[in-house]
Amino acid sequence: MLQYAFMQRALLAALLVGLTAPVVGVYLVQRRLALIGDGLGHVALTGVALGVLTGGAPVLVALACSIAGAVAIEVIRARGKASADVALAVMFYGGIAGGVVLIGLSPQGTPANLSAYLFGAITTTTSGDLVIFGLLSGVVLAVAVGLAPRLFAVSNDEEFARASGMNVLGLNVLLAVLTAATVVISMRIVGLLLISALMIVPNAVAQVTATSFRSSMAVAVAVGVTASVAGTGLSYYADTPSGGTIVLLAIAVFLVASVASWLRSRWHGRRHHDMREHPHEHGPDCGHEAIPHGDHIDYIHDGHRHAAHGAHYDDH
Repeated sequence: MLQYAFMQRALLAALLVGLTAPVVGVYLVQRRLALIGDGLGHVALTGVALGVLTGGAPVLVALACSIAGAVAIEVIRARGKASADVALAVMFYGGIAGGVVLIGLSPQGTPANLSAYLFGAITTTTSGDLVIFGLLSGVVLAVAVGLAPRLFAVSNDEEFARASGMNVLGLNVLLAVLTAATVVISMRIVGLLLISALMIVPNAVAQVTATSFRSSMAVAVAVGVTASVAGTGLSYYADTPSGGTIVLLAIAVFLVASVASWLRSRWHGRRHHDMREHPHEHGPDCGHEAIPHGDHIDYIHDGHRHAAHGAHYDDH
């Protein structure tokens, strides 16, 4: 596989997307705007169609349209003229309608490479695409990681961020622009119709496995890179569409992580014993070794430490 130049470019593009999409997605999950990637993807479709119609560069025109749509939805939401979900819905439908109309106006009709933008065609990535994707990825990662404390504060609690003197509108617009750039980076890899999945699914895995914001971002990036690179390789050998293969692989990881989390919680649940079912009541004169443990006493019993917590015993 690596002997072909087009696959080398494809794997490098997959690596860029796997790094970038989850980093931006972690803030979208915090803001409960998981579907904004889909909305901006539809706006980018208008940009692609406009680029094809005018003979311009579809990637750059899609970037400009996505950024304009991202800024518009944040301004509308901040002004209180429409709720976020309504503004997002309008962007959905307007983006699709604009793309359809502009494609219909094209003298050549529907371009043959339109499906590459809609569903992804990573093997068609050119050296020029890689340069653009690399520059955009570098900027997105630098801003998203460098301003992580501020972006997290705004995404988690806007009122607290505003009270702390942060420019909430400016940071929200910045996050929207980062999302728009990520959409354009991802569209040739997973497709405009599947972009949001690569931003959200790795973060869904992080939600059921990680315990902090920093570890969540690390897990999401690890899943994103693994799914993107492995999915690209799998699509080559299985002769399947790259975008769908990458997303299905990420979803498979999420399902495995969810089941593992459920089993772990069941296991921990079994380690709590109801005192009424416990065959022995521990105390100072119970005959079992007592070991101080923080603010309570553990008793060695059957190779475990038992500690009375409320109406049950915990095993340590």
